[in-house]
Amino acid sequence: MICIFGGTFDPVHFGHLRPALDVQQALGIACVHLLPCRVPPHRAAPLVTAEQRLELLQLAVADEPALEIDERELHRDGPSYMVDTLESLRTAHGDEPVCLALGMDALRGLERWHRWQDIPALCHLVVMHRPGSPWPQQGTLADRLSSACVTDASALEKQPAGCVIGFPVTQMAVSSTQIRDLLAAGQSPRYLLPDAVLNRIRQEKWYAN
Repeated sequence: MICIFGGTFDPVHFGHLRPALDVQQALGIACVHLLPCRVPPHRAAPLVTAEQRLELLQLAVADEPALEIDERELHRDGPSYMVDTLESLRTAHGDEPVCLALGMDALRGLERWHRWQDIPALCHLVVMHRPGSPWPQQGTLADRLSSACVTDASALEKQPAGCVIGFPVTQMAVSSTQIRDLLAAGQSPRYLLPDAVLNRIRQEKWYAN
């Protein structure tokens, strides 16, 4: 079973890494594939290049075999639409189960994604959430989720796509925006991201005014 977790990682921090590890352990799989996007379709362009963000991500997971990097979106022109990535994975891996890990906020915004209604046919959705977080309650998305929800991770191994499961994950009040703001203000974001990542950012003066 393959699980991907996408993001701009601008820069990567513990709020990305620990939940990804939580998902890897909850699913009982060898690794989660971190998927840095090249051109985010739903937000402003990152402040550093795709190559620089990839370098920071490589530093972050260098000693963690449970987290690997999938570079496919970095090598594709145009907006980094998740549906294109999932179709690429499906072509490469046939009927092997594919999971997309995403947070509850991303799930609630799923209907704004490009060709979002095609996504459930391409993957399982693994929703990372706080205990007690409310799921979408109304509309087309809520209907799709309610009919696809499972509670046992083993169900994901029985079909290539189509299920939805939620896992409570470690919650950290940290964001890439917060880290960028601290760096721009000349303040330290230490303990919000791996030291190797912070040291490289400081060395190159990335995100500084």
